[in-house]
Amino acid sequence: MRKSIALIIVLGVLLVGCGKPQYIGQTYYPTYGLFNESSSKSKNVCYEVSAGNVIWSILLSGTIVFPVYFLGWSIHNPVRLKNGPDDQCTFDD
Repeated sequence: MRKSIALIIVLGVLLVGCGKPQYIGQTYYPTYGLFNESSSKSKNVCYEVSAGNVIWSILLSGTIVFPVYFLGWSIHNPVRLKNGPDDQCTFDD
């Protein structure tokens, strides 16, 4: 029983660091996923896929709960503000 609890705590601590919400300027931009895109995604920010959350989703696919969380609420991390209305969030911009 103790080993199970310890494993759950260790996994919980490891999983906390994958999504990286950021303060850009004075504004807080959270991560977003498939389920909260309409409420958490900003049209003024460039986002990238969280590699850590993709890896954890694959590794923990047997649990169903963790992949649903990662893909649903925390798969995209804010990176930077867009430079203008035509900014396509590529490396060339």
